[in-house]
Amino acid sequence: MNETALTVHQTARPHGFPTAEHFTFVESPPPEPAAGSALVENLYWSVDPYHREMMDDVPGGFALHAPLEGRTIGRVIASRTPGLTEGEIVFHRRGWRTHSVVTPEETRRLPRFEGVPLTAYLSVLGGTGLTAYAGLTRVARLQEGEDLFVTAAAGGVGTATGRFARLLGAGRLVGSAGSAAKARHLTREVGYDAAFDYHDGPAADLLAKAAPDGIDVFVDNVGGEQLAAAVGALRPFGRIVRIGTIGQYNTPEVPPLRFNYADLVEKSLRMEGFLVSNYLDLQEELYDFAVPHLQSGRLALDETVVDGFEHIVQAFLDMLRGRNTGKTIVRDTGVHLQADRAQGARAHRLAS
Repeated sequence: MNETALTVHQTARPHGFPTAEHFTFVESPPPEPAAGSALVENLYWSVDPYHREMMDDVPGGFALHAPLEGRTIGRVIASRTPGLTEGEIVFHRRGWRTHSVVTPEETRRLPRFEGVPLTAYLSVLGGTGLTAYAGLTRVARLQEGEDLFVTAAAGGVGTATGRFARLLGAGRLVGSAGSAAKARHLTREVGYDAAFDYHDGPAADLLAKAAPDGIDVFVDNVGGEQLAAAVGALRPFGRIVRIGTIGQYNTPEVPPLRFNYADLVEKSLRMEGFLVSNYLDLQEELYDFAVPHLQSGRLALDETVVDGFEHIVQAFLDMLRGRNTGKTIVRDTGVHLQADRAQGARAHRLAS
């Protein structure tokens, strides 16, 4: 076991985009597990857009000068509870630290499927994939042949949504992203039929060109102008799945949203937001759906993997700036991960 533990604390509330100065690394000896708990040495960490919301002074947000939280996979290295066995690989939410003390109730055992790397449990088999799956199957109730538009389509949820929608029999897939390179990646690698850089002009014009016959479902991770454009492009009985509003996470003054509200009534549209935490009962169903496709190669992993816990803050900041493709995951560089790496996750490595 490492003799030093590192933990990330937030030191101030950001106004706009956070910087490295809003965080600090705190060094200490590894914590000792109390009776009924276990010590986990963390192997993989998830950084997610929702972490930016939690940095603000909001109910349930991050406390200043205290360890941050996040989705994490680790190995039990010392246990004082029969509910957790040393050597066991578990998922938990006490992340942003190299070592975590957890109880059995705070963990989930991860099944191991042949050919599926551990990173998948933080991407398409984790909260990212579950968000996409619940959004498509429960909120949108996607039907075969229906056409979709997805914003932030090159991110973790966006790539998972595109790949899942294709496997579920969707019709035309249209995505928006923050650069021409990402738009090309969506059509060449992820399976989108059309994609555009939202910086290239009015969203309504770009969407009309990419989906001239309209759309049935809009999966929204951004909000703002693109949401307004999608309302205009939706066909009668269209559905809007509201997942996130990343377009305003770093904007202190939120601009008013303007679209033709009459469209909601005249086209019988439905708009519904949701939290993935309300759909945790779908986890096994997600495994049943996604794992065979992962094993066959029909479903690829869209991941930006960053090596070294010391880079977790920068990985988070780069993700907020859109410098990732797919899900951003930070990986421990210990030699004990060599066997898992050999399973060959198809990932996009973040350029150093």
